[in-house]
Amino acid sequence: MSKIKIVTDSNSGISQKEGKELGVFVIPMPFYVNGKEYYEDISLSYDQFFDFLAEDADVSTSQPSVYYLEQTFTDLLKENDELIYIPMSSGLSGTCQSATLIAEKFNNRVHVIDNQRISITQKTAVYEAVHLVNENKTVEEIIKYLLDSKEIHSIYICLDTLKYLKKGGRITPAAALLGNLFKIKPILFSDGGAFEKFNTCRTFYKAKEIIMEQFEKEINGKFKEYYEKNLLTISVAHTANEQEALEFKKDLMARFPNIRCVFVDSLSLSVSCHIGPKALAAAICIDSFEATKL
Repeated sequence: MSKIKIVTDSNSGISQKEGKELGVFVIPMPFYVNGKEYYEDISLSYDQFFDFLAEDADVSTSQPSVYYLEQTFTDLLKENDELIYIPMSSGLSGTCQSATLIAEKFNNRVHVIDNQRISITQKTAVYEAVHLVNENKTVEEIIKYLLDSKEIHSIYICLDTLKYLKKGGRITPAAALLGNLFKIKPILFSDGGAFEKFNTCRTFYKAKEIIMEQFEKEINGKFKEYYEKNLLTISVAHTANEQEALEFKKDLMARFPNIRCVFVDSLSLSVSCHIGPKALAAAICIDSFEATKL
């Protein structure tokens, strides 16, 4: 039986500690803060990151170097027969493409799976992959599942401020000024590609209502088959906004009593960098095996 190692990156929200407990290798994503390089959950903690944002430091995301990826795969293959790497969606990062090119050097022993996930949906996929490894499934079976199920998810994020979208050049200063003046909170959406504007509101209370109404449409629409088979989960994520996230979990459990709410996590720093603190997110995602009960 081939020994298979699941690899992901810190965009999944899986910490180094959690990764070790799962038997998953977590690649830390690099950041530059005022020109100095840091690594998520290695030399840059969650609290430090938001302290830097509060100080209005120059914070930017980066990708693992080609050398780092190649060396990591080389080291992991010393004790494993094959690797399955589940990175952040290629629609949001170039890491997937870089890793795919590096994987070609390893004679089909490294498999980079672009299943279009990010944050809590990516984390769910990693848990499912671990479950399949533990069930002694083959690499081919695991890859097929991850790709066949890649579209069965959606994630919505409500931002508290437009400052960081403006800082990243994603909206104009004038739009940010007007939005903040009228206390507009945009809701962004992704089902695998780049985050797109979904709706706007003025309070988190309204944002939660909008997201829950959208979940109801999806449960009765494109995800109906999976809902009827009890294969869906809901998760909540946030950026330095844990109390609001815990309240949102209660609301979701009351609204959708037949769906497990599995994670209440911090959004990865790669996402947080572009949206800022106090954001609130929720995702609906398939979990065919109750793998997130691990």
